[in-house]
Amino acid sequence: MTPVVFVHGFLGGSQQWQGQIKALAEHDVLAVDLPGFGLNAHLEPLTSIPAYAAWVLEAATAHGLARFHLVGHSMGGMIAQDMAHQAPDKVQDLVLYGTGATGVLPGRFETIETSMARSESDGAQATARRIAATWFLHTTQANAYQTCVAIAEQARLAAILAGLDAMRMWDGVDRLGAIKARTLLIWGDRDRTYQWSQIQQLWTLIPGARLAVLPDCAHAAHLEKPHMFDALLRDFLSRG
Repeated sequence: MTPVVFVHGFLGGSQQWQGQIKALAEHDVLAVDLPGFGLNAHLEPLTSIPAYAAWVLEAATAHGLARFHLVGHSMGGMIAQDMAHQAPDKVQDLVLYGTGATGVLPGRFETIETSMARSESDGAQATARRIAATWFLHTTQANAYQTCVAIAEQARLAAILAGLDAMRMWDGVDRLGAIKARTLLIWGDRDRTYQWSQIQQLWTLIPGARLAVLPDCAHAAHLEKPHMFDALLRDFLSRG
């Protein structure tokens, strides 16, 4: 079966995908930790979305993956879009989840500039806890909040600022029509980070894109309603 590559979002890590890895047990799976985040928090962070995309492509090659399904969440969805442009022959099917093509994130719970300023004043750990709370409909009371915080807190301030700046400087709108991979969009209808306008843009401009909206979910729908999310993922990949 075609292997699957998972790319986490800002302040995320590979460990957030444990449920999906189990759900796709028939596939070989590569869940990366981007430089500066998760299990690779000790690595120097990169400074642009294309650089992160190239890094993930190199990691896939190092694992012997010539062609794969690609799942990208949030900032990881931006990276996945860039990967689909950099190496279109490698990406068989594309899942863009809770993401968009406009890096300034219009309608986000706060602007990128505000997050950068607050990160510098509050510090990395407080920033990780505060931003992770926005990922869930029930904020700090969500079942998976503490797990995500433990991952998010591994990032240093330099990685937080680099990730925010990489998103702010990236724009993929003009290239959406060139995406060749069969594409599924997944979005939680209470997402505080990526508003409907971003999802609608992806759905409208990526040729043949499918759309699944999960009700009563925020930015971490794969952790809030994992059975629904996993069923969508399995169904889409099985039809590729």
